[in-house]
Amino acid sequence: MEIAKQLEKEFNLKPWQVSNTLELIDAGNTIPFIARYRKEATGSLDDQLLRELSDRLAYLRNLEEQKGKVISSITEQELMTEEILKSIESAQTMTELEDIYRPFRPKRKTRASEAKAKGLQPLADTIYAQEKGTAAPIILAEDYVTEEVESTEAALRGARDIIAEAVSDDPQGRKLLRYAVKSHGLLTVKGTQEELGVYEMYREYSEPVNKIARHRILAINRGEKEGFLKVSIDFDKTIATDLLYNLHCKNNNACTNEVITAIDDAFTRLIFPSVEREIRNELTDSACEKSIKVFAENTRQLLMQPPVKNRVTIGLDPGYRTGCKVAVVDGTGKVLDTGVIYPAPPHNKIEEAKKTITRLVEKYNVQMFAIGNGTASHETEVFASELIKELNRGIVYMVVSEAGASVYSASKLAAEEFPDYDVSLRSAVSIARRLQDPLAELVKIDPKAIGVGQYQHDMPQKELTGALDGVVEDCVNSVGVDLNTASPQLLSRVAGVSSAVAKNIVAFREENGHFTSRSQLLKVSKLGPKAYEQCAGFLRVAESKNVLDNTAVHPESYEAAKKLLCLCNVSDSDVRSGNIAMLKAKTATEGTSALAAQLGIGEPTLIDIVSELSKPGRDPRDELPQPLLRSDVMGIEDIKAGMELKGTVRNVIDFGAFVDVGVHQDGLVHISQITNRYIKHPSDVLKVGDIVTVWVLDVDVNRKRISLTMKKPK
Repeated sequence: MEIAKQLEKEFNLKPWQVSNTLELIDAGNTIPFIARYRKEATGSLDDQLLRELSDRLAYLRNLEEQKGKVISSITEQELMTEEILKSIESAQTMTELEDIYRPFRPKRKTRASEAKAKGLQPLADTIYAQEKGTAAPIILAEDYVTEEVESTEAALRGARDIIAEAVSDDPQGRKLLRYAVKSHGLLTVKGTQEELGVYEMYREYSEPVNKIARHRILAINRGEKEGFLKVSIDFDKTIATDLLYNLHCKNNNACTNEVITAIDDAFTRLIFPSVEREIRNELTDSACEKSIKVFAENTRQLLMQPPVKNRVTIGLDPGYRTGCKVAVVDGTGKVLDTGVIYPAPPHNKIEEAKKTITRLVEKYNVQMFAIGNGTASHETEVFASELIKELNRGIVYMVVSEAGASVYSASKLAAEEFPDYDVSLRSAVSIARRLQDPLAELVKIDPKAIGVGQYQHDMPQKELTGALDGVVEDCVNSVGVDLNTASPQLLSRVAGVSSAVAKNIVAFREENGHFTSRSQLLKVSKLGPKAYEQCAGFLRVAESKNVLDNTAVHPESYEAAKKLLCLCNVSDSDVRSGNIAMLKAKTATEGTSALAAQLGIGEPTLIDIVSELSKPGRDPRDELPQPLLRSDVMGIEDIKAGMELKGTVRNVIDFGAFVDVGVHQDGLVHISQITNRYIKHPSDVLKVGDIVTVWVLDVDVNRKRISLTMKKPK
């Protein structure tokens, strides 16, 4: 099947959508640019679907390339037939292609190849034919006794080895057996040590191959890798060999008995170990693929958490022995002051710490505390809550995930950004900024380190990194970036902007002062017309005289946008002040289709232009529910069964979701406790950052575990 037609079928798209999208991808356009500025060409496909289509396109093209190599190899061996060629061309997966190529693939030295070298192929062919009237195999073998083949039994043994390898290489048999094992096999796990720790539930465990949950597959794989578990697939050998007998046994004679013996050997020695590996690899690949999707979606939701803008914030990085590091940052994230306090054991200098924080609050008019959730977090939270009550200034706080903060603060990047601060103070700055603008701060950290995944270290790192990088890119570009304040790390996530170009943009800004227009980007070293086309619409210049420079309207559409404003008698100052009633009235009266035709642009582009002119400089995250900020504190010992609490979803995994209810430990809402209706996955209902109402089912203070439900008690 032609690749374009296959994509049409798989993604349920029209031919023109696929054709145009492939053309745009092949022309080197980025996914965010295509999704935002080529809606007419793609039929308004979103960035997530475009990435899936791009990934699938790469797979299918790689498959076609491999087909060409296989055809070339078999042709060179002068073994190509019309039937084999047809099978290759119709192969839908790499596995199918591998099955077809297996008999022709150059092999290392095997028992079968040794037997062939001794001239036993004709004997194997005769026995495998199983024709009626053929002499008994032992008699046939007499003609093959030579200096290399010492006896008739040795000749028969070699012939059986040749037949066994042929049976193993048969694509049809492998396909049938693979399907049977997938449908009826059992994944069996046994413990290898007396103490299994977290793997105790798998000491004696089995589950059907076709039903095992992906998080269990990943847990079992890790246990096996760490030496705690032994894993195998069990399947009824009688059923398996019967499948192979039906394919390869033609008559019931002495030759057939030899073929049966060869089939039994092929199954035990060659086929089943190979199929077992293939199926386990498929289970792992499938589990990883789905887990990467969940990880990516969690990352998307975390990055798109609403910023808490324009509030002076104190970041507190808790600690025991080394104290709690303090950083004051203004509403734009600029560091104003730093210090260290010791409100927790072993120092317990609480009054001194209160004086320090009070001084900072009064000096900088602090409105918010951001507290890291690591070591000594609870003690620091209690301290902050008490101080907030004493100050009575309306200050609120939020406990912020520290995941990845230590990685960032010890990085070369952090050292370049804060050369005068030590590692611990950099962490305090990062914690404060994470609350102010999660996206701008978290882009500085490897997405794998931000703590919203499951078994991320067991994933194929290339695929995981690719998926997460795509999410970060999509988030950054959907929000937009202030050209005059963005860090090099944030700029490097903008479509079409490489790390080198991002540094050049910052260097240009430092040398020439703030950008006053988008068009100045073309003066930046190594930022050519193609890069400008890809990135310009995602970069904002609030200081520009042209109001369009502070919107997501692309420069290629400026002429149409200005014509639209002229038609509606709306000025730039009207747009800045929000006085665009005439624009909305004109759009409503004439209709977007007719107005777009008049302006010579597509209807989706017109709709986007009108939306951007309605809210220049808008941040789509502002339309989402704000984070849950607190002013008081609870400990796990204060949590009782039956309590109703409000919390924030911190992580969504296969078997449930972890919810921050205002104590140091997140509580678990099992998938069965999320809703009364059946759901396939917690992400069907919940996403990272959701504010939810929960009820406490159980609290284990000693093990620091909280069980929650979202089902309101009757």
